[in-house]
Amino acid sequence: MKKVKLRMKEQNYYEVIKNVVEKGGNKNRAALKLNISLRHLNRLITKYKEKGKLAFVHGNRSRKPGNTKDVSFSNEIILLYLNKYQDCNFAHFTYLLSVYENINVSYFYVYTTLMRNGITSPKTRRSTKRKLAKEKLRSKNTIVEENELDLMASHEVALEDSHPRKERSKYVGELLQIDASNHRWFANTKTHLHLAIDDASGIVVGGYFTVQETLEGYYNVFKQILCNYGIPYGFLADNRTIFNYKRAISKTADKDVLTQFSYACKRLGTNLETTSVCQEKGRIERTFGTFQGRLVQELRINGINSIQEANNYLNNVFILEFNRLFALPINNFDSVFETSPTPEEINYTLAVLAVRKIDKGNSLRFNNNYFQPYKDNKLVCFKAHTESLVIKAFDGTLLVSIDDIIYNLRKLERNTKVSLNFDLLVEPFEKPKKKHTPPMSHPWKAEYFRRYLKSLEEASSL
Repeated sequence: MKKVKLRMKEQNYYEVIKNVVEKGGNKNRAALKLNISLRHLNRLITKYKEKGKLAFVHGNRSRKPGNTKDVSFSNEIILLYLNKYQDCNFAHFTYLLSVYENINVSYFYVYTTLMRNGITSPKTRRSTKRKLAKEKLRSKNTIVEENELDLMASHEVALEDSHPRKERSKYVGELLQIDASNHRWFANTKTHLHLAIDDASGIVVGGYFTVQETLEGYYNVFKQILCNYGIPYGFLADNRTIFNYKRAISKTADKDVLTQFSYACKRLGTNLETTSVCQEKGRIERTFGTFQGRLVQELRINGINSIQEANNYLNNVFILEFNRLFALPINNFDSVFETSPTPEEINYTLAVLAVRKIDKGNSLRFNNNYFQPYKDNKLVCFKAHTESLVIKAFDGTLLVSIDDIIYNLRKLERNTKVSLNFDLLVEPFEKPKKKHTPPMSHPWKAEYFRRYLKSLEEASSL
């Protein structure tokens, strides 16, 4: 006869029912002891008389569930992870299986399948790694000695040494955290990803790849925010010289385009705060961790190897899907974004400004080239040492403000394109088309910019 093994609860039921049947125990007392009804007790007594000890074994014991996956299916998932998705975390791998492989399984199934085969996630926590290491040592019958440190008498930490959690902002657009991450995003080369995220909803509002962390990258993110959402109330950034004038070694407006971003924020009425503590802007830092665990793999799977393709995929595919999966619904919040400026206002607000002086050759030097001011396609001459404010718009258009009048700048080539003495057979040189000169509505006066630089110098000296 096959020996029947019962579990603890089943054994308790068996002993109580056996006592009632064989020794004539009290049924009411037995029902109270097992916390069941008298009717159910009578059913158990009937089963015991028919099957004996076997009556208390659950009917599904040793039976495979109906949704059990075949071993070959588990092996297929393991091979896919090792050969194609080896650098993905398990949650992202589960998502990619449903998108690219048409395999819909739960995260728990993927996790248990891979972990049972000794495959760990790139995002495995240190506590899990220690636990796995201990289990490996125990499997080798190695004695593990865990040294316990004495607890300190006081656990209090100074406020400046601690980073307590903070509440999210209440409104969408109230605070945007902005930063850049240097990483091997694609093609095994390091590039910088500039991102901005809304603190209230967790929505990524802009992203842009560049080779280095520059003003161009942050201006492109700012433009995406202005076009898609509007003017935000404030930014929180780090202490780079693009944002903070105090840390600049050479405090001039034309070196590393210092203060340009903060000046654009001031013109739009957006607050700009900076911090040297990365935990202060923990939301954007954590977002970079998620992007490094997902975006890198998707760029590799889609065969993207250039910055242009990466920017296209980032803004048209990845950020939209990221916001759908992880961000809170924007309709749940009140928005404090101001109305978006016109495209022309955006183009001339996100500009690079630099103070220059006209030389004796009626030219000014900018970006290692010489330029001359024109008005209605006619050269305009000024006295030597006349101060001017060069304006490089977002689209690359070059203008200059002299005596509160806007002029177009035309590059002075080293050699003329057409020789009147030797190029007689060449078709007549076409006159350049008249360029649009924006009105003086934008505060492009050199005096305004000088005042702004002076205020920053005074602030840095405090």
